[in-house]
Amino acid sequence: MTRWHLGQLEAITLAQDGVVARRQVLAAGGTDFDVARLVRRRELIPLERGVYVNHSGRLTQTQRHWATVLAFWPAALAHASALPDPPMTVVHVAIDPARNLRPLPRVVLHRMPDFAQRADLDRSPPAIRLEHALIDVISSELRDEDVAAAFAVLARVCATRRTTPQRILQTLSTRRRVAGRRTLEAMLTDLRDGACSVLERGYLHRVERAHGLPRGERQIRSTATGRSTFQDVRYKRQGVVVELDGRAFHQSPRDRDRDALRDLAELSRSDLVTIRVTYGLVFGGACRTALLIGGLLRRRGWTGRPRSCSACRPAIALTG
Repeated sequence: MTRWHLGQLEAITLAQDGVVARRQVLAAGGTDFDVARLVRRRELIPLERGVYVNHSGRLTQTQRHWATVLAFWPAALAHASALPDPPMTVVHVAIDPARNLRPLPRVVLHRMPDFAQRADLDRSPPAIRLEHALIDVISSELRDEDVAAAFAVLARVCATRRTTPQRILQTLSTRRRVAGRRTLEAMLTDLRDGACSVLERGYLHRVERAHGLPRGERQIRSTATGRSTFQDVRYKRQGVVVELDGRAFHQSPRDRDRDALRDLAELSRSDLVTIRVTYGLVFGGACRTALLIGGLLRRRGWTGRPRSCSACRPAIALTG
């Protein structure tokens, strides 16, 4: 039998951000009398279902996650709780569907048929693998028809470099039932090909593709200012750069100066004309924006013409 000593408890709580389960104390050689003594001395504070924390203050988000996973063990963080920077509102936890458990307050249980395959129990705290969790979150957003919110989550998580659109696509191919699969595949393809924000994707679909503009190159490296920057969209043959400005306002004169310097440097060194397109021009006036950009591209050598989309008539009337 393993001999119990407090050093083992310290090792467990250190690895689990101060949280420990009764079963872990017993597995290390402790007894229920040891647990009761530690609680009486306030070295352990009871939380949920045989789970304790080694302080009496407010729990951190990570401690809350550990406590929830240990309370339902074997379990893993799921859905939004398994993503980087998860929300503080509720904790999503995945368990095997064969288990009959009641949820705790502010806990959402997900009974996952292939729990053993999707869970990464070596993570700290254990969680559903990132690609699976992302697919679950995006599928929920698409079920609510909030494409912009879904793409924003994808872009944010991929920007952390913890996963890639290609890895998510590969994981998606192994899943049988996913709500909004075709839309999710299209978003991942766009993200993989360089449309890396909601605004960039909106421009790609609402302005460029919907109106038959030439296909622009995306995320093109430039050294016009003397350091590496990236152009959102470049129409190389026409010498036009489109910068998609997602900020509601510039936070400082320095931001405005930096953007103006980039535009001036491109025009001076490569004769590239830069135009800046905002959320309003994409999501509030895509048709008019497409007509104006199409006109600029035609003046600079494009031989095609913008085509109408189903929403174009009012925009054409207003422009005319």
